Amino acid sequence: MNNNIHPTSIIYEGCEIGKNVFVGAYSIIGPNVKIGDNSRIHSHVLIEGNTTIGFNNEIYSFSVIGSNPQHLKYEGETTTLIIGNNNIFREHVTIHPGTKVGIKKTIIGNNGFFMVGSHVAHDCLVGDNVVFVNNAAIGGHVEISDYVYLGGQSAVHQYCRIGKHAIIGAGTTIDGDVIPFTSVIGSRGYLSGLNLVGLKRRSFKKEEIKMLRNVYRLLFAPEGTFNERFIEVSETYSQYELVNEILIFLKKNLNRPLVHPKMGKH
Repeated sequence: MNNNIHPTSIIYEGCEIGKNVFVGAYSIIGPNVKIGDNSRIHSHVLIEGNTTIGFNNEIYSFSVIGSNPQHLKYEGETTTLIIGNNNIFREHVTIHPGTKVGIKKTIIGNNGFFMVGSHVAHDCLVGDNVVFVNNAAIGGHVEISDYVYLGGQSAVHQYCRIGKHAIIGAGTTIDGDVIPFTSVIGSRGYLSGLNLVGLKRRSFKKEEIKMLRNVYRLLFAPEGTFNERFIEVSETYSQYELVNEILIFLKKNLNRPLVHPKMGKH
C-alpha cells in the first residue's frame, strides 16, 4: 500500500488505513478507526473511537481525535466521528464524537483549517472550508456552516449556529445564532455588519453585497418587530438565492437567541 508507518507507532488490529498514508513516531491509532488515502499523521497523535477520516487529511503532533466526549451523561455508548477530506489539524487540536443525548455523531466537512489548540465538542456539525484560528473552541451541539471563520481565542456556546460566510472576531464569545454573511466582534459578541472582507475575497459581486447590506439593515432596523421586518424581507427579496440563505437560517428552530447589533449600530 506504499504506507510509511513508523515502527514506534501503535496501530491496533481492526483499524483500516488507506494507501500512501504516513504515520509518525509514537502515534496511536485505535481498532475502530478508518483513515483514507494520502493522509499524513505526524508524531504523537492519538486517534481513537469510531472515527472515520477521509483522504488527504493532515494531523499534527499532540492532537487527540475521537476520544470520549466531555459530557457528564456520557456512559461509554457507541457514537461516531466523521471527518471529510483535505483538512489540516495543527498541534493540540481536540475533536470529540457525539453522545446519546445529541445526534450521536460529530461531522466535519472538507477543506477545513484547524489551527493550534482549537476544539470541536460532541454532536457538532461543521461545514466545508472553515477556519478555526488558534484556541477557537465550540461547545456541544454547535452548527458551523461553510466558509465560517472563527478568530483566535473565540468561543461558541453550546447549541448555537453560525451561518455561512460569517466571521467571528478574535476573543469573541458567541451565545446566540449568527446569521449568514455577517461579522461579529466584541468580548460579548454583537453584529458589526457584513463580512465584507470575506465576501470580496470569495468574489461576491458588488450588487450582491449591496443587496445583502440592504437586507441586513432592514432586518435590524429600529422600527417595528423583528417578525414584521422578517416578513418584509421575505416579500421583497425571497427570489434571491443569497437572501434565501438568511431566510432559511432564520426559519429553523432556534435553541438560542439571535446575535444582534449594538443598539444604534446597523
